[in-house]
Amino acid sequence: MIGILIVAHGTLGESLIQCATHVLSERPPLLAALDVTAQTQLSMLGKAEKLLVELDQGEGVLLLSDIYGATPCNTMCRLLVPGKVEGIAGANLPMLMRAITYRDEPLDLLVKKTVAGGQEGILYISPEFCDAATGR
Repeated sequence: MIGILIVAHGTLGESLIQCATHVLSERPPLLAALDVTAQTQLSMLGKAEKLLVELDQGEGVLLLSDIYGATPCNTMCRLLVPGKVEGIAGANLPMLMRAITYRDEPLDLLVKKTVAGGQEGILYISPEFCDAATGR
């Protein structure tokens, strides 16, 4: 099973994990968050490296970050090892749910499915869309 580490601003990472736990009725294993605050920026890389060791059961780790180019993503970039530790920026709940669902697949396939899940989870909700969904 591939480990998943969310590296994000504030408490977003842990909040995403709590939402996934609510949907799934239990906290998924090998899933952790590194919540970045102004106080943790200097010690982040060391903490992230420790979490990677804990999460990697031999099949790799998928890193999710909130915003490309920001401190969490820049930290994530320092941790990448192609084929072993892969990263995706733009984390959202549909993306995390897809990652959890397909984490028994090979890491390269998990990356593709996770990106697709994040993109497919972003929809413009028009009144017509709501009518079709609710039957109003």
